Amino acid sequence: MSISPFAGKLAPAELLVDLPRLVTAYYTGQPDASVATQRVAFGTSGHRGSSFELSFNEWHVLAISQAICLYRQANGIDGPLFLGADTHALSTPAAASALEVLAANGVNVMISEGDEYTPTPAISHAIICYNRGRTSGLADGIVITPSHNPPESGGFKYNPTNGGPADSHITKWIENKANELLAERIVNVQRITHEKALRADTTHRHDYINTYVADLKNVIDMDAIRGASLHLGVDPLGGAGVRYWSAIGEHYGLNLEVVNKFVDPTFRFMSVDWDGKIRMDPSSNFAMQSLIGLKDRFQVAFACDPDHDRHGIVTPTGGLLAPNNYLAVSIDYLFQNRPDWRADAAVGKTVVSSGMIDRVTQRLGRRLYEVPVGFKFFAEGLYEGSLGFGGEESAGASFLRRDGTVWTTDKDGLIPALLAAEIRARKGRDPSEMYKALTDELGEPVSTRVEAKANFEQKALLSKLSPEQVTSTELAGEKIESILSKAPGNDQAIGGLKVITENGWFAARPSGTEDIYKIYAESFKGEDHLKRLVAEAQVLVDGAIAP
Repeated sequence: MSISPFAGKLAPAELLVDLPRLVTAYYTGQPDASVATQRVAFGTSGHRGSSFELSFNEWHVLAISQAICLYRQANGIDGPLFLGADTHALSTPAAASALEVLAANGVNVMISEGDEYTPTPAISHAIICYNRGRTSGLADGIVITPSHNPPESGGFKYNPTNGGPADSHITKWIENKANELLAERIVNVQRITHEKALRADTTHRHDYINTYVADLKNVIDMDAIRGASLHLGVDPLGGAGVRYWSAIGEHYGLNLEVVNKFVDPTFRFMSVDWDGKIRMDPSSNFAMQSLIGLKDRFQVAFACDPDHDRHGIVTPTGGLLAPNNYLAVSIDYLFQNRPDWRADAAVGKTVVSSGMIDRVTQRLGRRLYEVPVGFKFFAEGLYEGSLGFGGEESAGASFLRRDGTVWTTDKDGLIPALLAAEIRARKGRDPSEMYKALTDELGEPVSTRVEAKANFEQKALLSKLSPEQVTSTELAGEKIESILSKAPGNDQAIGGLKVITENGWFAARPSGTEDIYKIYAESFKGEDHLKRLVAEAQVLVDGAIAP
C-alpha cells in the first residue's frame, strides 16, 4: 500500500471537489441502465456513487425512492417514513428528490425541524421508538449518506421496520425494481414539485435532535460523566451530528468542547487519508490528525464520520485507539456494568474483527455471534435483545439500553464515543489504559490488511471457495484449527475464506469495486509471525484461485 505525500496533511486546494460541477452533474446526468457501473447497486450499506461517474444522480434517487414506495405497498408498510440526510454535497439535493417522490406516492414523511442534518442513528432510533408496542402502521426510514466516503460521493440507504440496514432480500427487490425504472427512463416514477411536496399534508416535521439527546441517559450513564467533571473534546468532522454534540453538552451539563463546528461540503478542514483522498474516517490516523494533535487537552476525545454511524476514540495515554481495540474494551466493560441485560445476551462481531474479542467474550462467559461483514446481520439480535453488542472492525457499533432493550439497530457513532467518557468516569482509567490491562491478561495481537491483484474470474473463484479446497494443514507454523467459508454465527457465506490457528488467523475477501482481493490477518505472537501468516496466506489463496 503506497502512502500519498499528502497523507495526514490538510487538503490542498487541488484536492477539493468542484461543488457547482458536482451538483450540476447530479441534475443533468442520465445513467444508462445497460451499463453495469451506472445501475443501482446496493452493497453492504446501500447504493453509493458519484454524479461525476453517472453512478449517483437524480435518476438513481428518483428510481430508488419509487421502488421503496412500491416495496412498502407490496408489504403493507403504511406508517411514517423517517427521512434524513448527512452533510455531503449530494445529500441535500438527493433528499429533495426523494421527498418529491415520497409525497407523490402519499407516504407520510418525517423530515427534520429546520432542515437540520440527521445522523443515521437518529433515524434508527426514531423508527424503533415509533414502532415500540405497535403491530400495524409500522414506520421505516431512508438515510441519504455515503458514510465516510469522499466529498464527491453520494449514498442512499433504506432501513425497514426493525430500524436497521435492510437485509439483502429487501435490497435486491428494491435494486431490481429501481433498475427497471431506470431502464424505462423513469417515466413510471410518480413525482411532484419540491414546493408541493413540502406543503403536502403527508409531510411532517420531527425533532430528531432533542428526541435523541433526551433519551441518551437510558443508554449511557450521563450522571457519572457529569459527576466526574471530565474535560471532553469532540470533532464531528463536519458531519450530521455537529449540532447534536452542543445539545448533548447543554442538556446534560457536560464540560464538552466541540473543536470543529464547521459544515463545508468540500471538507477542506480534513487532513488527507493514506491514499491521497479526503475521507472522513474517524478510525484513520491520517484523517484524524487534527484531533490526535489535541489529545493532551482532553481526558477523552472522540470524532464521528458524516452520518455519525462510526466513532474514533482519542486518549492522552494512547492517541487514536485502533477500532478493534476499542471494541474489545467496550465489550469487556459493558457486559460487566449492565446488570439488567439478559444473562444470555451475546456478543456480535464480524469475521474480520479481532480475535481479542473472542478472548474477552470467552472470559466473560458469553456466547460469540460471528457474522459476515455487514451491520444488517446484527439488527434482529439487537432488536430483540439477544445481542447485547454488535460491532465491526471499521469502527461501527451499537449496543442495548441500560435496561436491556433495543436502542438502535444500525451503527451509532455517538454512544460508543460517550461510552468512552463513561468508562473514564466510572473506572478512573481511559480506554487505552483499559486495553493495556486486557493485553496484559489475554495477550497482545498485531494485525494488518494487505491487498493483492485479482481479476474478475479470480475474485469470483475466491468468493466461492470451499474449505475442502485448502489442502494445507498448517499455517505459519501452527496447526489449522478451522477453515470457514460461512460465518459460524448465522451460517451465511462470508464471500471468501477465513483460516484460524491457535494464535492467529487470516481472512481473504474479493473487493467489490477493484481488481484486488484483501487479506485481513492477526497474530498473538508478534510482527514476525504476522508477516509469515500474510505471506503463507497469499500463497494459499493464490493457489486456490489459480486457473
